[in-house]
Amino acid sequence: MPKIAISIGDINGIGLEIALKSHNAISQICEPVYVTHLEIVEFAAKILGLSMPKDMKCVADFELCADIQPGVVSKESGLYSYKSFLQAIKLTESRITQALVTLPIHKKAWQEAGVESIGHTQVLSQYFGVDSIMMLGCEEMFVALYTDHIPLRKVSQSISQDSIKAFLLSFARAVRLNEPCCVLGLNPHCGDDGLMGDEDRYITQAVCEANLALNKELFFGAYPPDSAFSPFNRKKFRYFVSQYHDVGLAPLKALYFEQSINVSLNLPILRTSVDHGVGFDVAYKKSVKIHTQSYINAVKYAVDRKSKPLLA
Repeated sequence: MPKIAISIGDINGIGLEIALKSHNAISQICEPVYVTHLEIVEFAAKILGLSMPKDMKCVADFELCADIQPGVVSKESGLYSYKSFLQAIKLTESRITQALVTLPIHKKAWQEAGVESIGHTQVLSQYFGVDSIMMLGCEEMFVALYTDHIPLRKVSQSISQDSIKAFLLSFARAVRLNEPCCVLGLNPHCGDDGLMGDEDRYITQAVCEANLALNKELFFGAYPPDSAFSPFNRKKFRYFVSQYHDVGLAPLKALYFEQSINVSLNLPILRTSVDHGVGFDVAYKKSVKIHTQSYINAVKYAVDRKSKPLLA
């Protein structure tokens, strides 16, 4: 079975509970390698009243610099999750593990720990020196983000014909696109022929040029974002490209919150993740049911693709 590196995420959140409750299920399809200290997992199991699986393989070449403080934002847990992630990247880059699955981190905790990158995707882009593409979803619907973790005021400044064309071509190559993909516009009504901005004209032209470069009509748009995710369109399209984070992810999470995953594309390694946060408000509370399906789906996606790299 393939070995999958599991970056443990913020130990003050729900990640350890998800890992413990899902271990038996994912062990049927892969050999999980948890990048954390065994004593951390044992303590989490004790707090939660869960049995500690005897076959959990934990590896950590970094110092145990944090302890569990349920629901607390701390620089110690931020640093710990960051070091776990870096080691998991190196394990996968060196082919010791075949893919990397990440549990959720807290970006403020990373900031307090002195980590300059804003989240997993930015770290991966900087580490490998490429522009990673964030795609979220499930088999029913996937949404790729042209911009991800930037302020709204900077989104329109990022729109250019050449950069969107390059993005679409990279995305098509990364997922080996062979079905129609809906490309969303930016402004209301796609700008109404320039009355509300020129960005949508650039997007439409980029779609045309990308299709010409591919010698195949795969991309369609720009589509007005307010109607792009209608039931009619979702029968036509399974893949969507959104110019802005919330425009694309709001409908996805409304429809498939517990199922969807996060996939980092355009990288020399395969990385998937849960599509939710640390859940500090419910962490280590036995009375609250923590859903594990997003994590299990992330592992399944990684296992399914491990022999079919996303980069051609």
